[in-house]
Amino acid sequence: MSESPYTVSDVMTHTAVAIGSEAPFKEIVELLDQWKVSAVPVLAGEGRVVGVVSEADLLAKEEYRGAPDGDPAVPAKAGAVSAGELMSAPAVTVHADATLAEAARIMARRHVKRLPVVNAVGMLQGVVSRSDLLKVFLRGDGEIAEEVRHHVLGRLPVTTALTVSVTEGVVTLGGVLPDRSLVPVLARAVRAVEGVVDVRLDLTHR
Repeated sequence: MSESPYTVSDVMTHTAVAIGSEAPFKEIVELLDQWKVSAVPVLAGEGRVVGVVSEADLLAKEEYRGAPDGDPAVPAKAGAVSAGELMSAPAVTVHADATLAEAARIMARRHVKRLPVVNAVGMLQGVVSRSDLLKVFLRGDGEIAEEVRHHVLGRLPVTTALTVSVTEGVVTLGGVLPDRSLVPVLARAVRAVEGVVDVRLDLTHR
């Protein structure tokens, strides 16, 4: 993985478990349990993602167990027996070149834990999960400090004398800045480095 911003392709699982639309209910439950995942993409043709079956889709059957026949409050998924009937469609997906921030926003906005990763024509390339997006916070303090020095401070000549220290992902910058207006610019640039938990500034101004 290279300098920020990381993309989905840097952290996604390239070998993803998936199912066809005819996959039966119990097979889907068994796959989720076997692979310890919360959802699986549903594929059509040669691998185009047409939907996703999640634990929430499957739970409707248990939630409405014992409900009277014909009850209008019971969703169709409660009676579904195959992936095609259970799936949420169209699938919420992401492209491999999307940034991690973009993927995180999609997950938060659509209330999903996993996203199928697709190419330009919707073919499955992998899957990215919430835990995958958190992998950037496993970067070592030394690696983060090196990126801040070379790819942030190194591109701003007026900050070459600044010091950088990183502890548990928290970056502390020290030194003298020639212009107070550079403070928010510098802080924003450092905060954009993947793996940074917080930024603390111990700076003075001329």
